[in-house]
Amino acid sequence: MTIDVAGDVILAVLVLRVFGRDAVTLLRRVAAAGVRAGISEMRRERSTKGRT
Repeated sequence: MTIDVAGDVILAVLVLRVFGRDAVTLLRRVAAAGVRAGISEMRRERSTKGRT
């Protein structure tokens, strides 16, 4: 392993350590927004079916 590769690995580990928790939080928020959008769409479809 050369010093350049070792430096890249160490940098990657530090980035994951610092930003890993933020990335997980962001993914959870995106997933929750998708669920809310899906529920909203289901409610909209159900309300339009009842009107016809």
